[in-house]
Amino acid sequence: MAEIGKRELEHLAELARIELHEKEKEKLIVDLGNILKHFEELKALNTDGVEPLTGGTSEKNVLREDADLGRPFGVEPGKLIEAFPDREGDYLKVPPVFE
Repeated sequence: MAEIGKRELEHLAELARIELHEKEKEKLIVDLGNILKHFEELKALNTDGVEPLTGGTSEKNVLREDADLGRPFGVEPGKLIEAFPDREGDYLKVPPVFE
């Protein structure tokens, strides 16, 4: 496994367009090294027979079929905008939400 050295860290910082001070570089080299060691431990685990997980749960959405709502608000479909009580130009006027 490739180790993260100062040169690699500086390259990554340049790609991310972040400026790192020397103390930050030293700490990040150690932290990234620890993260890479952890991945090595994970790679060593036997995962034969383990189903891949694509999300946090195996639950699925239960959806209903679309229903014909008939006449929403007592108005023929397609005529709701025409039946709107207040207008201002091309806009529908509603009472303010915040006073």
